[in-house]
Amino acid sequence: MERLFKPLLGQFKNGKLFLTDEEKLKIIKDLLSGNETRAAVYFRYTGYADDHGRISKWMRQFGIHEKSRENFTFTRMSKPIKKAESEDSDFEKLQLQKRISELEKQVQLAEMKAIAFSTMVDIAEREFKIPIRKKFNTKP
Repeated sequence: MERLFKPLLGQFKNGKLFLTDEEKLKIIKDLLSGNETRAAVYFRYTGYADDHGRISKWMRQFGIHEKSRENFTFTRMSKPIKKAESEDSDFEKLQLQKRISELEKQVQLAEMKAIAFSTMVDIAEREFKIPIRKKFNTKP
């Protein structure tokens, strides 16, 4: 849709209208306090004929119910905590703890193998009287 005039509120960036929270609240307050329709209020402030549900979205965002036109307050709604998210996080914690214990067992096994290998090399050097370990200070 084309704009017929410059909007009263907002700024255009890349052909799109951007409104601040204060401007959105002003539009909602004007809608709730007057006898105009949504389209008329939105057109007056933005220059667009249809709001495509933006005003309803803003009202939900700020916790305003349209049915209560007389006594409304502007309070931002907090996101509800979902039980599914907490159950998922508990499940993820259990999985991570299980993974940690598996990794700790792998580390212990690797340490025991290293000790066994070192002991085997020591015994072989003593029995056969040959140097097996590399000397670090030798030149190539």
